[in-house]
Amino acid sequence: MKEHQLQYERTFLSPYAQKSEDTKGRVREIEPCPIRTEYQRDRDRIIHSRAFRRLKHKTQVFLRPTDDHFRTRLTHTLEVTQIARTIARALLLNEDLTEAIGLGHDLGHTPFGHAGERVLNALTGHFYHNEQSLRVVDVLEEDGLGLNLTWEVRDGILQHKSSGKPCTLEGKVVSYADRIAYINHDIDDAVRAGVLTEDEIPADCREYLGRTKGERINTLVLDIIQNSFEKPCVSLTDKGDYYMNKLRDFMFERVYFTQAGEDSLKKADRMLSMLYKYYIAHPDELPPSGVEGETSVLVCDYLAGMTDNYAINKARYLFLPEYN
Repeated sequence: MKEHQLQYERTFLSPYAQKSEDTKGRVREIEPCPIRTEYQRDRDRIIHSRAFRRLKHKTQVFLRPTDDHFRTRLTHTLEVTQIARTIARALLLNEDLTEAIGLGHDLGHTPFGHAGERVLNALTGHFYHNEQSLRVVDVLEEDGLGLNLTWEVRDGILQHKSSGKPCTLEGKVVSYADRIAYINHDIDDAVRAGVLTEDEIPADCREYLGRTKGERINTLVLDIIQNSFEKPCVSLTDKGDYYMNKLRDFMFERVYFTQAGEDSLKKADRMLSMLYKYYIAHPDELPPSGVEGETSVLVCDYLAGMTDNYAINKARYLFLPEYN
C-alpha cells in the first residue's frame, strides 16, 4: 500500500530528494489515494490527458516524415523520461516526480516543432512552449478545470528549459535529460534524413562523448551521476557541459535552422500565420473550450493544441475552395 512507498522514500532516497509526503500540494485539495503517492497520481493524470495523446502527431524536428522511424514529440517525451529516470534512480532521487515532469514537459508544444513556436511568438510578442505546457495542465485540460497537479510537477514543467531554475533536483534532472535526448536523437534523425553524416560531427565531440547515439547519451548520463552523487545539486562537469553545448551549437548551425526541409518549414510558418490571423478576425469560429480570456490567448491555445495534420487539414478547409 501507499504507506510502504512513503516509508521507502523516507528510508532510502537521498536527503536531497523531494519526498511525496512533503509536497506543497495542489491548488484544489482532493481526497488522498490509498494506493498511489501524489506524484504517481500526477503521472497518471498526464498520461490519460488529451494533450499527451496529441503528442504522437506533433513534429519533433522533421515535418511530416514518411519514414516511421523519425521521432515525434511523443517519442521525444518518452526518451527524455527514460533518461531522466535513469539519472534519478542512480542519484536516489524521486523517480515518480521525475517521471511526471518528464511526461508533462512538452504538453504545450506547437505543431511543426520549434518552427510553430517561433511563429506564435513572433505574432503575439510572447509565446514559449514551457509556459504553454503549464497552461495546458493548469487550465486547458478537462474543459477549463486543468489537471490540478502538485506544485513540484508544475514547477518542473515550467522550468525545464536550459535557462530555467527548477526548485527540485528532479526538475533539474529532467532539464538535463531533455537536452541530452533531443541533441542525440536529432542527430540520429538528421543522419537518417541525409542532412548530415556521423563523420561531420565535430571530431573532438566524437572523441570525448562517443561515436554513436548510445555512447554519447551514456557518457553524458554518467558524467551527471558521477558529478552529482550525494550532492545538493545536479550538474555536468565543466568538460561534459562544454562538449554537450558544442554539440548543441553544431546542431543549431547544421540542422535546426538549415535542414533540408527548410521550404516545408517556411510553408508551415505561413500556414500558421494565416490560421492565426483568420481566427483573430473570426473568434466566433473557435471551438468551445470552457476557458475565457483575450482573443489572442484563446487563438494561441487552439493553434498550439493542434497536431500537424489537424492544422494542415484546417487550413485546407478554410482557404481552399474545394474543401468548403
